[in-house]
Amino acid sequence: MTHAATLRKPFILLTLLLALVLLTACASDSGGADGDPAQTVERYLQAKVEGNEDTIRSLLCSEMEAETARETHTFTSVTGVEIEDMTCTRNDGQDTVSCTGQIVAQYGGEDTVFPLTSYRVVQEDGEWKWCGEAG
Repeated sequence: MTHAATLRKPFILLTLLLALVLLTACASDSGGADGDPAQTVERYLQAKVEGNEDTIRSLLCSEMEAETARETHTFTSVTGVEIEDMTCTRNDGQDTVSCTGQIVAQYGGEDTVFPLTSYRVVQEDGEWKWCGEAG
């Protein structure tokens, strides 16, 4: 084995390691905010169905903080509330998340369906926050 071949192997390994580090950094970049905005919306919707005030409060944007009680108690007077087939994805280049699926709640013994839609998200304090339905 030549001296050049001996030096080439560590150089290639170092180059691959550097490329892996750069790819990992790019993959974890969320535009300056921690987490995935689609996961934030999914967590928010699940907390809303469960009436989990602490989680709702932690995921609401500052613009929506005054609506915490309304958001928390949306489904408290109904039974059998659940989310079905929820899938949320961030819309490229936008601060919106589109969700498919539905919330099903029983009103007076009958199922009422609330289709999931698109939601606004904002970055506050380095985290994604739910900020209402997208217009």
